[in-house]
Amino acid sequence: MPRVRELEVFRLVLPHGRRSESLLVKLTDDGGMTGWGEATSPAPKTWSRLEETLAALLIGVDWEHPDAVPGDDQAVDMACWDLWTRMRGVPLAEAIGGTRTSLIATVRLTPDPSVESLVSRVNQQVCAGYGHVTLDVRPGWDVEPVRAVRAAYPALTLAVDCGNAYTDLGQLVALDSYGLEVIERPFPVADTYSHASLQDQVSASVAVEAGSTAELDDYLTLRAARVLLLRPSAFPSLSEARRAHDRAAAAGWDIQCAGGQGAGLARAATVAIASLPGCTLPCDVTQPPRQNQIVTPIVGANAGVVAVPLTQSGLGHDIDETRLRRLAKESFRV
Repeated sequence: MPRVRELEVFRLVLPHGRRSESLLVKLTDDGGMTGWGEATSPAPKTWSRLEETLAALLIGVDWEHPDAVPGDDQAVDMACWDLWTRMRGVPLAEAIGGTRTSLIATVRLTPDPSVESLVSRVNQQVCAGYGHVTLDVRPGWDVEPVRAVRAAYPALTLAVDCGNAYTDLGQLVALDSYGLEVIERPFPVADTYSHASLQDQVSASVAVEAGSTAELDDYLTLRAARVLLLRPSAFPSLSEARRAHDRAAAAGWDIQCAGGQGAGLARAATVAIASLPGCTLPCDVTQPPRQNQIVTPIVGANAGVVAVPLTQSGLGHDIDETRLRRLAKESFRV
């Protein structure tokens, strides 16, 4: 039974790519074993809540399972899962019900200055081993780039991510004629009726992103999509993300697991969730730059495939604490 004797928290501002912030939590139990967790883009009050409230609830308290730990902090929940599974000598993926040993990955490509440049980037990724590409589209950058990529690669599996940026169905229905597998996040999250209307009119599967099981239930009731874009970092706990997976899978939906900004730990948890049996679509853990990662081995795709670490317990990755402390803007220990 774990009993945490020390809590250490680090705030990182990651330097490469789009600058982002992460909070990392290190828990150490009475036997000296450690567990690590990460919250990417944490809420403004997370730091003070960890220092003032959760530390008092965690230190010296016995708990039998991560779900029994009080609070709703992502980093603490992940660290408890990492510690709990390390103590039991089992990989996190196995502990939460994962069945896959490797994952097919998609590569996400942002808009380019020109269509020709985008097609060239797609060629680079295809040559690197990717058989699935997701294009970011927006009003004004949609039909023309998709048409060009499809003309260059007739057999390539294509998806588009609309970033919740559309307000009408016209351009999205036009995109469907280019043999898309998935149209991700077409409308604002609350507009469930537009999602349902689009799904009725296109052959591609519409994918929605939900941050709670209640949000997901609204989509399921209206049959507003056929794919759940499951981002574990949007949920307060790994168990809640697993519950969303279970509901979507029971409804016959496909699931794409995505996410993993930050320093590598959140990406490792994303890989564990993506190993669940209902995660049938290629996962998206190819960003951000690998230079941001403080884990070994680094988390990412090789020739379009992501390995699920099943030979190590916990998250399956070691922490480069020297690099972590160099990157940390501030930290505290209780």
